[in-house]
Amino acid sequence: MKVSDRLAAVDTIARTLQSRYTYTEIDTYLAAFDIPSPPNDHGSFNSKWVYSKTALKSVPLETIGKIADDLGLGALAQVSAQANPPEIWKRSADFRLFVSHLSKDKNHAMRLRDCLKQYGISAFVAHEDINPTLEWQTEIERALFAMNALVAIHTLGFSASYWTQQEVGFALGRGIKVISFRMGEDPKGFISKRQALSRQGRTAEQIAAEIHNLLAADEQTGGKLSEAQRLRGIHFSQTTDLPF
Repeated sequence: MKVSDRLAAVDTIARTLQSRYTYTEIDTYLAAFDIPSPPNDHGSFNSKWVYSKTALKSVPLETIGKIADDLGLGALAQVSAQANPPEIWKRSADFRLFVSHLSKDKNHAMRLRDCLKQYGISAFVAHEDINPTLEWQTEIERALFAMNALVAIHTLGFSASYWTQQEVGFALGRGIKVISFRMGEDPKGFISKRQALSRQGRTAEQIAAEIHNLLAADEQTGGKLSEAQRLRGIHFSQTTDLPF
């Protein structure tokens, strides 16, 4: 997360605490997250906003995300998701790829996910990667906010699914890199103008290699992918002449 984004999140939380609580209540609220009160007493601060920002300035990002959730600050949903991503992306520095697919075709998505692992790419497949005890829609929303890119597997019926169309629209709205993989159906809507990958009898390993090359060559995703591979000690030549 950029420093400016973190500062903006802290500012929003501090202003919310200022508007809702007294100094004593702010202390009680922060204590629930194991955050100590600022070292000086309340009289040393000219506002509850400054007081709250002082208390929050060194708080871990994960805690910032939990506070944003608790306060119901929808505007900080992306901060919250980055701080508390889906289980598959916690404790992992891999590149985060959301795989949009129909539930009936989850086996294709899982096969692609497995083939992408060697490239330092962690693919989120909702029908497999969400713990049954967690709220389904909330975890998908977290993944959509936390993803670095999205791959859409266009099997028959993809364009008729509200879920998959919302996932693709979410990515486009965030300005996230979207790769369309045509597997029985042409892309519809805003992404139809972009040329799609075609299976053409290729294996999942070959498709995964092409997705890797596309992400590596794109200025929006190449840096994130390269850093993920560096942290994993992975080295791949990044060819950019594959068709797309």
